[in-house]
Amino acid sequence: MSYEEFTIEGRNAVIEAFRSGRTIDRLYILDGCQDGPIMTIKREAKKQDCPVKYVTRERLDQMSDTGKHQGVIAAAAAYEYAEVEDILRAAREKGEAPFVFLLDNIEDPHNLGAIIRTANLAGAHGVIIPKNRAVGLTATVARTSAGALNYTPVARVTNLAKTIEELKKEGLWFVCADMDGTTMYQLDLKGSIGLVIGSEGEGVGRLVKEKCDMVASIPMKGDIDSLNASVAAGVLAYEIVRQRIQG
Repeated sequence: MSYEEFTIEGRNAVIEAFRSGRTIDRLYILDGCQDGPIMTIKREAKKQDCPVKYVTRERLDQMSDTGKHQGVIAAAAAYEYAEVEDILRAAREKGEAPFVFLLDNIEDPHNLGAIIRTANLAGAHGVIIPKNRAVGLTATVARTSAGALNYTPVARVTNLAKTIEELKKEGLWFVCADMDGTTMYQLDLKGSIGLVIGSEGEGVGRLVKEKCDMVASIPMKGDIDSLNASVAAGVLAYEIVRQRIQG
């Protein structure tokens, strides 16, 4: 299966993409550009709650394949996003307690792809990512997931902390990965659970961490101080799997 990187260039093409309902992951606009068509594009982006980045002409020229970007390039998702409700429904249909991955600050597409693959193999019902300061479902993510994106729904939300609050009402407990936490083997990770993973550099954001019920650390014996985010996700996910199997 091949995945194209979907970049849409030029004002009319970008306006059409928004109006046709295409999912735009991120919009790049020439900094300082304020004319009519650009204002129209900004309005469409606001309607869809699409992140906008203002960049220099040099950056747009580098990104451009056609050389005719007219001050605007849209990066469209290579895959459609699911809704959070779709993830809960997947759990209900299987008659299982929901098991969800929530990812904060993951900006590396290879990490995101690998985590989606792990989520699929660990039997998670879906993955939730934030709209801002995070990579979306690019072609690189799709390739790295090795087909898992065809089976594991990924939802994108505006506010991860608020989503955690809403999912708590559905009976989920949340555990986040952090070096300062309780060793994962000492925690009860059974039942309906959300596993929250951050990037190596920034970790889980403070507001999101405060919403979590438990903080889990992975025992480490080596000489370096952290695991790659996708490896940490795998280690914690399989401790959850072990506890779920043992019941």
